[in-house]
Amino acid sequence: MIISRALVGIFVAGALLLPLSACTSSPHDADERYYLVSANIQIPYWQTAGAGFSKAGGEMKVRVEMVGPDSYDPKAEKDEFQRVVKLKPSGILVSAADAGLLQPEIDAAIGASIPVITIDSDAPQSKRLLFVGTNNYQAGLMGGQVAAKRMQGRGTVAVFTMPGQKNLAERLSGYREAFAAHPQIKIIEVVDIQGSGRVAFDKAREILAKHKNNVDGFVCLEALAGKEVADVLDRTHLQGKTVVAMDTDDGTLEWIRKGMIVATIAHKPYTMAYYGLKTLDELHHHKPNLQDTSLLQGPFAPLPTLVDTGATLIDKDNLDAFIKARDAAAPKPK
Repeated sequence: MIISRALVGIFVAGALLLPLSACTSSPHDADERYYLVSANIQIPYWQTAGAGFSKAGGEMKVRVEMVGPDSYDPKAEKDEFQRVVKLKPSGILVSAADAGLLQPEIDAAIGASIPVITIDSDAPQSKRLLFVGTNNYQAGLMGGQVAAKRMQGRGTVAVFTMPGQKNLAERLSGYREAFAAHPQIKIIEVVDIQGSGRVAFDKAREILAKHKNNVDGFVCLEALAGKEVADVLDRTHLQGKTVVAMDTDDGTLEWIRKGMIVATIAHKPYTMAYYGLKTLDELHHHKPNLQDTSLLQGPFAPLPTLVDTGATLIDKDNLDAFIKARDAAAPKPK
């Protein structure tokens, strides 16, 4: 499907590591086409990324398409990646829902001289050219420090995640590091939500019943679980629990306003996809030897290993300012 311009996240112009200004003036071939491959592409997070991808494509007047399953399905994402590679595109952005599953496919694409950049969730053991996204360990550390402060350094915590995604594992490592400074904080369960808000809702109810409501905090490492946990707590009239979410869909922001979510970590999926496409275009037009390992290794490598797009803590204090800035960045109706 060709993606529409919708749900644009905040784009903050930063220092670009490649001469991206040259991309807009470079000639583009009529058959130049780029793909963004991910899982669960209908959720607001990936629609925001799609908007950044579409924006960059429009500026360069190249064809772009976001593809992948409409619900969380790493195998279906792999199938889409394989299909796209057969089309011999100018370049591919991919978020690796399962890094091990995608590694051989990414390596095959690089072997076919198709530039591949990972965004949001990395596949570092693959031959991908670079990763554009959040420093997920630092994002987890940020969230863990907020949770520990709110819980006054003690209590029990349930974690909602999806095993197998490297970015979520890194976030959990950051949380564990933050909690290590507070020995009286214990993680009692790590829940696999299977990419489903419904599963997150049901698991939250199960955890509260199992522990007789004696759970002090809920850590949500991805975009779906935070608002579901908040909904369960609201329905059961449980106040004073510490919920730290990820990402900034409208449901999560509304629960922050209502006081059921303490804070959320805002990523920049729009920026990831926008910058990623501009970089792919640079690589396409200057065509480096993708089999040359010196592209990434050594002190004189021309490509970075990681482009950190940053993360921001959103809570009640800056919620209105965030929404105002987000709305200002959204495309105006024609």
